[in-house]
Amino acid sequence: MDIVGAGTSPAAGWKAPASMVLVQLFNSGMILLSKVSISGGMFVFALLSYRSVFGAIFILPFALIFERGKWRDIDWSATGWIFFNAFIGYAVPMSLYYYGLKDTTPSYSVIFTNIIPLFTFVLSLVCRLETFKLRSKAGLLKIVGVLVSVGGTMLVSLYKGKSLHLWNSILQHQKEQQTKSATNQLRGTIFLAGSSLTFACWYLVQSKVLKVYPYKYWSSMVTCLVGGFQTAFVGIILRRDKNAWKLGWDLNLVTVVYSGALATAGKYSLNSWAVAKRGPAYPPMFNPLSVIFTVVFDSILMGDDLTVGSLIGTAMVIVGLYLFLSVKA
Repeated sequence: MDIVGAGTSPAAGWKAPASMVLVQLFNSGMILLSKVSISGGMFVFALLSYRSVFGAIFILPFALIFERGKWRDIDWSATGWIFFNAFIGYAVPMSLYYYGLKDTTPSYSVIFTNIIPLFTFVLSLVCRLETFKLRSKAGLLKIVGVLVSVGGTMLVSLYKGKSLHLWNSILQHQKEQQTKSATNQLRGTIFLAGSSLTFACWYLVQSKVLKVYPYKYWSSMVTCLVGGFQTAFVGIILRRDKNAWKLGWDLNLVTVVYSGALATAGKYSLNSWAVAKRGPAYPPMFNPLSVIFTVVFDSILMGDDLTVGSLIGTAMVIVGLYLFLSVKA
């Protein structure tokens, strides 16, 4: 995917950051819509199955245009790695994330998507896939960033403080529904932490997948499709009630289409373009924005109370992430 004139026109300076801001808005919207749908009774595995299928449909045109005919290169080795990729990169982490989201709130759950790079870094060190000099300035900043972000996450989890009633929620009934559904924060925290850890493991196998099958759009499209079948298989085992799988002309359909079109295909395409123009370290630098967007929109739209603890903890997570992502070890 290319944006006309990028790198040559005067507008090139703002296109890259603007696209990354859009990606974070897409992500925040997906979290909020998913919370509303799940709180309204939508079966988690139905949402996962439909979302991944729609994601595959929206990615397919990019694969056909930019990687025409490359589907023929999918052999048995690539098929096996893509199946594993879908399992550890979609079915398991997204299932855990949605169940964690069900037990908590959007502004709480989004923090765990932003500490995935920290989990990845720790796992890389444990598996000896990454090394850095602890006594160097870069190494110390990374360690400080990890500690500050983890400390901020713990602060949000354990300390509330004074509630700040800055405005009334626009969707008052969603506030009542969210309060009823967010009943077990400890269980939700375990699910969310498990999701982040699984995502971190997934990032570690990406290099292998790309070596076996280096075509990103086809790989992503097939991964979405396989992930949809995997979650549908588990969902049918857990709940065979046809009503749980019905999709009508309502907010659940909006959530599914939005997640597939913008939070999957749009997000992937914009990230790929930004990586090509600015390098792989560029998109993660904007991840903390999703925390800010989600916290603000969750409070304005759904009435989740802002507290002193949540604001301080969120600020610590953002500062820690910037310290971690802005240095090279």
